[in-house]
Amino acid sequence: MTFGVRLAAAITSRGPLCPGIDPHPELLSAWGLTVDAEGLARFCETCVEAFSGFAIVKPQVAFFEAYGAAGYTVLEYTIRALRDAGVLVLADAKRGDIGSTMAAYAEAWAGDSPLAADAVTASPYLGFGSLQPLLDTAHANDRGVFVLAATSNPEGGTVQRADTGGRTVAQSIVDAAAAVNRDRAPGPGAVGVVVGATLADPPDVSGLGGPVLVPGVGAQGGRPEALGGLGGARRGQLLPAVSREVLRAGPGVDAVRAAAEKLRDAVAYLA
Repeated sequence: MTFGVRLAAAITSRGPLCPGIDPHPELLSAWGLTVDAEGLARFCETCVEAFSGFAIVKPQVAFFEAYGAAGYTVLEYTIRALRDAGVLVLADAKRGDIGSTMAAYAEAWAGDSPLAADAVTASPYLGFGSLQPLLDTAHANDRGVFVLAATSNPEGGTVQRADTGGRTVAQSIVDAAAAVNRDRAPGPGAVGVVVGATLADPPDVSGLGGPVLVPGVGAQGGRPEALGGLGGARRGQLLPAVSREVLRAGPGVDAVRAAAEKLRDAVAYLA
């Protein structure tokens, strides 16, 4: 099955929430863990157990990279453990480059490497066409790509909301992703976009034909009850993502799971 079909089925059975695994050093310390690869591994073991009943989980790659090769070893284990538990994995790597470099990123995150996840985030701001190697590799391996479109950080607006002849840059990204989904197999598209939960004027995603990852729920100010119909989204299209709001409930597995389930219940009407 394509990633789009697998994600839609997982959301239907497990609910529309994407918990994040963001092992920030401050969180490791707050959980009483050492700020090193050993603490990282213990943190991730707790998260894997807590999130085993969710549709999809998003490890933030940057927090693993900080520990070098040892961090990547933990990331590989975490991806494998989540998938063994029947959970889809979205690697939040935000890769973006051109030519052979983009092709190498594609092999790493969407090809046949130990780091390859069910889906990966990508930045299109070297031009949407620069993502073609990743889109092709993901398609060949039935994986997904979530393309940054409109993020919540204030700095992003100067680029993302710039006008390009009657539509914003962010809207042009959404439209380009929609075109890829239309050109490929029918059914839920495997190319999604990322749209911040706190945006007052999000791009129109009604014609995307794929999922919309919505970070920023909880600690960053996004309210679950305000998400319905974001950007004209259809029922079942939105995938709210949450990290700190849930992880601060740790270090216990039960406490982390309960915090995530509470938010999943709050957005259940989206599925």
